Amino acid sequence: MNIIKKAKERTAEDNRQLRNTVSDIIDNVCRNGDAALRDYSQRFDGFVRESFRVSREEIDAAYAKMDPADIEDLRAAKANIEAFAKAQLASMNEVTDFSPQPGIYLGHRIIPVSSCCCYVPGGRYPLFSTALMLITPAKVAGVKRVAATAPVVHGTGDIHYKTLVAMDLAGADEIYAVGGAQAIAAFSYGTEQIRPVDVIVGPGNQFVAEAKRQCYGQVGIDFIAGPSEVLVIADEAADPEVLAADLLAQCEHDPNAKAFLLATDETLAKATIAAVEAELETLETADVARQSWDDYGEVVLLGDLAEAVEVCNAYAPEHLEVNIQDPDRILDQLTNYGSLFIGGNTAEAFGDYASGTNHTLPTIKAARYTGGVWVGTFLKICTNQRMTPGASAAIAPLVNRMAKGEGLIAHAIAAEKRF
Repeated sequence: MNIIKKAKERTAEDNRQLRNTVSDIIDNVCRNGDAALRDYSQRFDGFVRESFRVSREEIDAAYAKMDPADIEDLRAAKANIEAFAKAQLASMNEVTDFSPQPGIYLGHRIIPVSSCCCYVPGGRYPLFSTALMLITPAKVAGVKRVAATAPVVHGTGDIHYKTLVAMDLAGADEIYAVGGAQAIAAFSYGTEQIRPVDVIVGPGNQFVAEAKRQCYGQVGIDFIAGPSEVLVIADEAADPEVLAADLLAQCEHDPNAKAFLLATDETLAKATIAAVEAELETLETADVARQSWDDYGEVVLLGDLAEAVEVCNAYAPEHLEVNIQDPDRILDQLTNYGSLFIGGNTAEAFGDYASGTNHTLPTIKAARYTGGVWVGTFLKICTNQRMTPGASAAIAPLVNRMAKGEGLIAHAIAAEKRF
């Protein structure tokens, strides 16, 4: 393995101050409810709303600002996301009357959570696509109450109009203009205006991520997300300019985003670096993308594809592109990734917006143990069982012996009563 361009090491910085700050925000919201939210709105947003819930009039005003073609684009993207979510739901089956032995009948039901909050970040860009990615599968899953929330545009008290329209098109039942750690606290514990939910999903800044970590247990979450990542496996057949475009598409997200190229050809690797530098000369978002590329862009030359697979599985990237001749030869060996993009025709950006898979994905190696948000994020698999008198009497002695072996005598007696 030869590192042609090395990324800066991510240091294990002291997060004590972040943890304490977020803990104080959560405690304040729990104690003071809406008054705390108003205080944070004034402090961080420069504007205090009377009602945190967005009205129908505000939503209609947002539609009035939209170009009709942009609305149709949102509808087209939602249609693909919804179709794939429905296909995923159809792949899940309830189990009824499975019998491991005569007279015992087992099963499970697939039950949607009652409520969820879809957190749509604001920050550097209006991420209206995230509204579609979160709310659409929740509605397909059958969640009865789908709330959505997003930070306001600073100084206005309004969610960005494109994000607001996307939330409405996706089917949100309630929309709130609250962001940051305080929003996570509000939807976890509730305030006068905001009822708590069962699950919170969606990305956000470090304060949002830490709030989700601290509120987990009180509320369910999808996962704790960090800066965006892409890893590309490429051989000599790949186009350096295409690779550069895909790498920079991640870099422009955030100065801390990471773009990682695993190449099996040195000429391609160096040509891709040159293509990145050329694109940065004209890229409108170069101020962010340049910092990300300089600090965290990495290009590594590997001996063969087997080594590339090994490195990739160890890294467990959020987005994985396989841009090689005959990608099928390694796909079954790739096991750790948030979402996979196969072949040079399949830009990661397509999945970010409109192809149909979800773009809310695990980062910082969480792909070792979880996938991204999907219709199943909003579903519970709940088991059930029933027995005939004969089956109950037949299994009771076994359970009685096992319970006594663990010293749980009341359990043993409960089994004994069925003898």
